[in-house]
Amino acid sequence: MTLEAWMALGVLALALSLQPWRAVGRAGPPWPWLAWWAVMPLLWGADRYAQMPIVQPLSGACLLMLMAGWPLTMLALVPVAAVTAFMGGLDATLALQRLIWLGMVPATLAMLLGAALRRWLPNHVFVYILGRGFFATALATTAAGGLAWLRDGSPVGTTADDLLVGRWLAAWSDAFLSGMLVAIMVAFRPEWLATYSDGIYLKPPPSR
Repeated sequence: MTLEAWMALGVLALALSLQPWRAVGRAGPPWPWLAWWAVMPLLWGADRYAQMPIVQPLSGACLLMLMAGWPLTMLALVPVAAVTAFMGGLDATLALQRLIWLGMVPATLAMLLGAALRRWLPNHVFVYILGRGFFATALATTAAGGLAWLRDGSPVGTTADDLLVGRWLAAWSDAFLSGMLVAIMVAFRPEWLATYSDGIYLKPPPSR
């Protein structure tokens, strides 16, 4: 078994042990979760659909993690990889690589960065939006792209410099999209974000 296969099995076992479906009500997850989840195969397979290896797919996993929580996101990423493989003509090895490096790794890194922000920075709404929605997404996807390059190298027809620049730009595109949508949801539909709570991030100022 490959490293990616062991990583996927370990992550899925941990996610299943947490039984994340208990947090979903009888009506099911909010429709924005499902809508974003349905769009993600289009993001993951962008290079295959364009038939240009230099085109870097977006992740979208960090935003899904903020909306659904880490355990449920890990389970939801498996069908995303399967649909991407079907639509993009990927074999099992390539689909597994995308599951790990576009999905599980960036979402997990973003979750860890978010925990650090809650530990070391004030629980303020703008810290959540800019920190978790934007900067954590940018750092997590950039790091995941770099780790994927160290693991798998550059696709045929690309150079290392071109690939890393492309992944850096894709990471910031991912962060811009995530930060914008998180800001909208915090303002109008905070209940769509499993990782956000008005009670935590909108505390009244301490009385004097």
